[in-house]
Amino acid sequence: MKDTKKAIQTLEELLTAGVSPYHAVKHSIDRLEKAGFTELKPGKAWEVKAGNSYYVNLYGSSLIAFSIGASVEEGGNAPKIRMAASHTDWPCLRVKPTPEMNQGGYGLLNVECYGGLLLQTWLDRPLSMAGRVCIRGKDAFHPEEKLVDFKRPLLMVPNLANHIKRENEKNAEPNKQTDMLPILTRLTEKLEHEDFFLELLSKEVGVEKSDILDYEFYIYNCEKGTFWGLEEEFYSSPRLDNLTSVEACVSGILSASRQGRKDDTISLIALYDNEEVGSRTKQGAASAAIDRIMEKLYLALGFSRDQYLSAIFKSFLLSMDVAHAYHPAKPNNYDPKNRSLPGDGVVIKMSSTQTYATDSTAVSVLEELCREHKIPYKKFSNRSDIRGGSTLGSISSCALAVKAADIGVGLLAMHSAMETMGAADQWALNSLVKAFFED
Repeated sequence: MKDTKKAIQTLEELLTAGVSPYHAVKHSIDRLEKAGFTELKPGKAWEVKAGNSYYVNLYGSSLIAFSIGASVEEGGNAPKIRMAASHTDWPCLRVKPTPEMNQGGYGLLNVECYGGLLLQTWLDRPLSMAGRVCIRGKDAFHPEEKLVDFKRPLLMVPNLANHIKRENEKNAEPNKQTDMLPILTRLTEKLEHEDFFLELLSKEVGVEKSDILDYEFYIYNCEKGTFWGLEEEFYSSPRLDNLTSVEACVSGILSASRQGRKDDTISLIALYDNEEVGSRTKQGAASAAIDRIMEKLYLALGFSRDQYLSAIFKSFLLSMDVAHAYHPAKPNNYDPKNRSLPGDGVVIKMSSTQTYATDSTAVSVLEELCREHKIPYKKFSNRSDIRGGSTLGSISSCALAVKAADIGVGLLAMHSAMETMGAADQWALNSLVKAFFED
């Protein structure tokens, strides 16, 4: 039975907690551990057993978790893998090193744009910061890491009133270096003008300024999600791209672990960082991390490398990222037929250029699952003269040489500080991932 509000409620918990990739991973780990998942360290030998569930925290901002079918036996047939992958990052502003700037009595933060954010949408909104701080540890190679979320409005990037804009400034795209610097404070004699951000950070963490070595801070929109429309059929929130898919992955693997697979299949989720900037990092979809982790798993289960390589060709990757929903003011920006509206359910994304990793056999699997479980879905293609976006699916499936398909929920205003989806679509996405793992 469709339970739209329950699916959104669980999503909202992640949206509230997942204010940086580090926090999204921590929230997901908390859920996994509560369900009995055991942590495995990537740099140590593994002891794993059939019928159990595990996770690997990859550099703090990526996460791989898996449940091993109870029928997996050493010396038997090597298990195939069903993988669902998404990403933990989202377009935003990130704080630069030594960010304190004094401009006409204001204390500004020097920031850079992470990913392809819609700049105008970040203006005139209450903003906060979250991320990771590294402080002095027991030795140089082991700094102590702390997660920080200020959880309150601290910043604003104000617009310039139209009355005092020059003609060439009206309707112009904001300049990333000069126009997107958020105000943090009004400078006074009481404040340390040279390091007011570092002073704030040291108080929040509870350490001396000299103990702080480095940090990674994401600026996020503080506004909460909301239902709207005549029948509350829409839902708007920051960070729907791509925490909607993270939520579906985690809910799916939790469901698979509770069901306790009786066959010889491994259910696996990969939550990657850095998709918004190309995935080519040690914790991104283009890295060798997933291949090495899966090989470690197969070796720990008593299988050979040859058996692992054979299993990959029997496996399936579900690449999950948001899709473009049809905008009523811009009909000419879409394919005349293959488009979707918020509320259409799961969007199956297709492109002959393989910016979406999909072929007819992979699509057929998803269509059959949707039909069997009465999950609404739509096929989507970009207009032929517009490239559209890309996903981690093509990158990861290329590296693994595995069959893959791209799906997601349709969004209006993708990469905005406030995005919109169909309220029922999270239920549809969750349901498809659950069916993918359990069937």
